[in-house]
Amino acid sequence: MADKTIKIGGATGFWGETDMAMSQFFAEGDLDYIVFDYLAEITMSILARARASDPNLGYATDFISAIVKPNLQCIAESGVKLISNAGGVNPEACGEALRETIAAAGLNLKVVVVTGDDLMPHLGQLKSSGVTEMFSDEAFPPVDKIASANAYIGGFPVAAALASGADIVVTGRCVDSAVTLGACIYEFGWSVDELDKLAAGSAVGHLIECGPQVTGGNFTDWEKVADSLYKVGYPIAEVSKDGSCDLYKPAGTGGIVNKGTVAEQLLYEIGDPAAYVVPDVVCDFTQILLEEVGENRVHVSGARGRGVTSSYKASMTWADGWRAGTTFWCIGRRAADKARIFAEEALVRTRAKIKAMGAEDFDDVAIDVIGEESFWGAHARATSSREVALKVACRHQDARAVALLLRELSGVALGAPAGMAFFAGARAKPSPVIRLFSTLVDKSSLELKLIDASVETTFIAPTAPVGVSAARETRIPDIDDSPRSILVEVPLETLAWGRSGDKGDKANVGVIARKSDYLPWIAATLTEAYVADRFAHFMTAPGIDRYYLPGISALNFLLHNALGGGGIASLRNDPQAKAYAQVLLDTPIMIPQHLLEA
Repeated sequence: MADKTIKIGGATGFWGETDMAMSQFFAEGDLDYIVFDYLAEITMSILARARASDPNLGYATDFISAIVKPNLQCIAESGVKLISNAGGVNPEACGEALRETIAAAGLNLKVVVVTGDDLMPHLGQLKSSGVTEMFSDEAFPPVDKIASANAYIGGFPVAAALASGADIVVTGRCVDSAVTLGACIYEFGWSVDELDKLAAGSAVGHLIECGPQVTGGNFTDWEKVADSLYKVGYPIAEVSKDGSCDLYKPAGTGGIVNKGTVAEQLLYEIGDPAAYVVPDVVCDFTQILLEEVGENRVHVSGARGRGVTSSYKASMTWADGWRAGTTFWCIGRRAADKARIFAEEALVRTRAKIKAMGAEDFDDVAIDVIGEESFWGAHARATSSREVALKVACRHQDARAVALLLRELSGVALGAPAGMAFFAGARAKPSPVIRLFSTLVDKSSLELKLIDASVETTFIAPTAPVGVSAARETRIPDIDDSPRSILVEVPLETLAWGRSGDKGDKANVGVIARKSDYLPWIAATLTEAYVADRFAHFMTAPGIDRYYLPGISALNFLLHNALGGGGIASLRNDPQAKAYAQVLLDTPIMIPQHLLEA
């Protein structure tokens, strides 16, 4: 038993991803589990609207049509178990559709659904309790505008579903890593107080939850994989009983698995790496170690658990007005100037009509000239591009005002500066602004259930000791400024890998030194003040935290109020901070020449 390992493949990172992982996994063979992460806050709002129009919808239909149905025979013959949060806001309907698909194929696979995360029946109680948004302290949104409300559940109910004999487990909203952690809990018999193991399993889940992002996708060193990304491999974690794992990809696939790809994904979309909170454990990732133990194979160890909280995080999506945007091209000398004049002309006309109809001005307007380094703010380099893209977007409580701007942007074309061009097609339409409201709910307030066809069982959560130990503080090493060689200037990308992501209106940027000796010199330049200056044009209010991960020689920056509301509430070109790391990777760093030559 001590030598037992299980193999878990990570097949999806969002709803709508390609289905190529399944063929890779079956060709590789010998997998025990395949896990699927479909849900993001945006996805939950989309699924909620689907359920509102049809009570039989509200789940990730692709899980059945593109994953299960075409591969049913292979699933049954291989004995691999599937764990998915494809249930969205209607896991019972997803489970029933799965059972019908399996029965139609003449197969006998047991589907168990985990429910109880839906908080919509409890909105009145939540509002009356006086809870506020856990990050911004904003008031509870209007109940009649809330589209979805779900708690993020953990891995233990998933493990219970597997223990009941499930071949396929479907959940609603669970924390992304829970589909992996649940398999580990079940297979290794981890208890609620084995915190280091739970943290390690959560780390494994975090690493594979975004599919090929850990195998070369979105990688700083993209040149190394550019010729093979069309066949990028999806990750497989071979997990040991202590929670450590070897991460690799199927044979013959593209991409790469090395310390850089794994470290980037480890830092993706996290805040404080010493307090990464999931329902089952508060994880400390600061001491995680990564070791390249073979070609395209990295050993991951060293996660620690600091305790367990008494609350679930809960997120609600709610409608707050309307938004729309559209893009044009401008070609010729002084293209950027012409583009701005075009946008301003349309806005003047629209604002006059909005005023005439007795409405307020726009809540927000975004004008971005793409090709003039607008993404770089005050640090943009002067260009004289002869072709640019113009993006104009707006937000308003009245859909009519949004539609007016879209109409005027088209209508002004004949009276615009020369050189404006348009991609032919239907005009953009107003869409709802969906905002995120996050808070905490007591774990005891949820009643989780396991549903096996018509049999419903209440899940009794094991009692966990509540409380969180103090984090171990480790100082960033000081630079060794003894005169051994001259200092040279290189871009940060020469010294580090980088990855950025989002959580609501927060962005994170992880920077991992390629060699540990580089880290002090990187940290000397990348102060909180420096990073604040680089992203000042994105920040609606000040707030930056810097964290240190000595295990992988990395820094993680958490930028508050940095995404214009985030998700589909934002008018930004990059509302999910996917490109923020690229801004820092261009930073010039002074470093001793002998370190570069070592």
